[in-house]
Amino acid sequence: MTTDIGTLEKRYFDACKRLEIPPNKSVVAALFKVKIKKARHELSSLMVSIDDLKDVDFYPLLDLLTETDSSEIDVVDFVNSPSCVLNGEYVYPLLHAVNKKLRVVDIHDTSFGKDFLLYLSQRGLACQVLNLRSSHFRKLNMVGNFERMCTLNLDFSTSLSSFREDCFSCMPNLRFLSLCETRIGNLWTTSAALAKLPSLVELRFQNCVSYSDMKCFHASLGNENNEDICSSFIDFALHIDLPLPSGEVFPHLQSNIEDEAINDDDDDDYIIQDTGSVNEYSSDNSEVDFSCHRQDLGFMELSPNRPFGWDDLVDMNSEISFGTQDMQDEHLLYDRLVNFRNMSCILPKKYVSRHASPICYEKHYREYMIASLSNLKVLDNLPIGKVDREKAHGVFTRHFEYLPYNRNYKESVVSVLRNREIGANFPCKHASKKRLSSSYGKSQYLYSRSLSAAKMGSSEWPSLHPLSITGSVFRDERRNFRPRQFEYHPSDSSLMAVGTLDGEVVVINHESDKIVNYIPSLGAMNSVLGICWLKKYPSKLIAGSDNGSLRLYDIQKMAITSGGIYDSRGCVIFDEFDQLTSVNINSTDELFLASGYSKHVALYDISSGRRLQIFADMHREHINVVKFSNHSPSLFATSSFDQDVKMWDLRQRPNQPCYTASSSRGNVMVCFSPDDHYLLVSAVDNEVKQLLAVDGRLHLDFGMASTGSSQNYTRSYYMNGRDYIISGSCDEHVVRVCCAQTGRRLRDVSLEGKGAGTSMFVQSLRGDPFRDFNMSILAAYIRPSSNSEIFKVNLLAPSDHEKTHSYAQRPHTINGMGG
Repeated sequence: MTTDIGTLEKRYFDACKRLEIPPNKSVVAALFKVKIKKARHELSSLMVSIDDLKDVDFYPLLDLLTETDSSEIDVVDFVNSPSCVLNGEYVYPLLHAVNKKLRVVDIHDTSFGKDFLLYLSQRGLACQVLNLRSSHFRKLNMVGNFERMCTLNLDFSTSLSSFREDCFSCMPNLRFLSLCETRIGNLWTTSAALAKLPSLVELRFQNCVSYSDMKCFHASLGNENNEDICSSFIDFALHIDLPLPSGEVFPHLQSNIEDEAINDDDDDDYIIQDTGSVNEYSSDNSEVDFSCHRQDLGFMELSPNRPFGWDDLVDMNSEISFGTQDMQDEHLLYDRLVNFRNMSCILPKKYVSRHASPICYEKHYREYMIASLSNLKVLDNLPIGKVDREKAHGVFTRHFEYLPYNRNYKESVVSVLRNREIGANFPCKHASKKRLSSSYGKSQYLYSRSLSAAKMGSSEWPSLHPLSITGSVFRDERRNFRPRQFEYHPSDSSLMAVGTLDGEVVVINHESDKIVNYIPSLGAMNSVLGICWLKKYPSKLIAGSDNGSLRLYDIQKMAITSGGIYDSRGCVIFDEFDQLTSVNINSTDELFLASGYSKHVALYDISSGRRLQIFADMHREHINVVKFSNHSPSLFATSSFDQDVKMWDLRQRPNQPCYTASSSRGNVMVCFSPDDHYLLVSAVDNEVKQLLAVDGRLHLDFGMASTGSSQNYTRSYYMNGRDYIISGSCDEHVVRVCCAQTGRRLRDVSLEGKGAGTSMFVQSLRGDPFRDFNMSILAAYIRPSSNSEIFKVNLLAPSDHEKTHSYAQRPHTINGMGG
């Protein structure tokens, strides 16, 4: 039997009387409005303003809401602002008391605390529209029951940077999702998470507004300078059937735009729109704050009998966020995961971007999202037509690898192993009709590459494991080392040498996180910037520090005596090379080179311990890195901040380089491919190119997007032999993985921080020489008091959320040094 509104009202008054508390005026007024609407045969919606509630109002209101599903009330809406005084533990029971008639939940959750959001994300909610504002989680993981939800608005979640793998698995009916001005930046994990939304048709990471609408709205307001209002109000009145609000009443209201058709075949139809207004170069020691302080709006009734979309969400510009872990400080500074200085967003000529998330600045972002989400109809307010989708698939094919080694279809590991056993020609039975390139074709690596593709296709979230470099080194003294440089052992797959900021060298078993050997600085070395293992003598390595100290260590002979003194018989001291940044040994373990903050390179003889020669003025500016070839003992390359890379031959007493290749910016890194066929050159701010080692001709430009920072030092290395390259920069939180033959992007690995000021940037990295699609990343915290950490990344293993620790960013004091 349906309960009439009068009975509900009486029930509420009786509950208040029993508890000896006065009825809440806001609740009484809301019930009165419902009765009027019912009498007018309108949609009888009960709006509960949480702001007007106190703790004593909880039990009578809970009793009332429990009966709404069986009453004459059609829908129930909740709204609040930051001024709410109701205890957070009372909020969820009130929301949960309404079931099928819960329509809109529009709440500002900062006052409710962590437990409220955790409970909400894990238990779910029966609402159709959820508008969350100002929660401080970094990872979204809505795993509760949200089956009825069709609209989710998380705009201005300035802490939100990523999604958990199963975040959207319980939202089968979600059609509209808005994530404007969040910190979402990874194309791969984002599209994989969103692909679990089968009903998603409209998605926003930015609000694209047409110039014509902006001008029209400026004129209506009589204020040509108020761009925020202009981008927010256009067309709102057309959909809500209300008068156009004035700037005084609704200062920041966003809405959908009736966009004009776009001609995607006309390249001239696209221009670059600046959305940032920050200084040109990045600050060394601070994060950029993109948080917004806007006036909150009151709740407005929604028009009945319409699907819920963007126009039904009223307060689109408020700070909105949601998640399950990694709570942030209230005044979180925006991580510099994307440098918005000099960055721009490519949009159709008639549109301008507002409140773009970092993902919008990724190259080919729009095409990638369209190609990945086949059901999507509208992206960033711009409709997706047949031409758009065809273009997107073409762009995706040219610039991205769906799976490693040109595999176009996902296949299980079991299927690949079965095909290997029966001797099938192609391990992927749905292989592309196009032939694989010669380097990827039928070879001894065919099945290992197929297995890699199958494993990587199983999850977009790679395994990240922080390497523990903490242990007892003497008399149970526990040390927490500060890594600055590292190198894999050339023949022992379990060993890694780590040089520290304190001048120590630590040899660890990175498979077991055990310290194998420890060599103290003994006051002779500062920060270790160069480490190089000998190949023929696997127990020896050379370490160089920034104060010029150069030493060869034999780790088998370097040991602590019974008196606590280190045996120095395993140490050879070389002549110093001032302001050293790089050391490298030739293929025969006879010679090594050192470079640094000078235009010179020094040549040393390992067996005699003597410095043989200094090659003066090899470049016009300092030489950051010098590298011997992997197979020729006399050939080496130098990379300098004078923008040149040069190849030299010791047999010619290097007076003149074999050749010179130039970059448009200062060169940070150069290295040979394992077979010496190529040179990989990394210049400042993501200028990464592959040259033919024989003559320096350009083979491939990887076309990575620049950030506009002159201090965004980029380092790149090979992985999987010469098949792939990995590249990271000290002003960014991502490592890019690209095919070394085509330049197509395979994945980005994002490092995401915990808490304000603890975020990190990529300082150095290396591909694992023994394991395909494995690497290690040295990530440095932006907080000076925090230690850098080395993270092992396995792209073939899915992440374990209970064990994985994700981080992001770096300090800026020594990023230009070394490799």
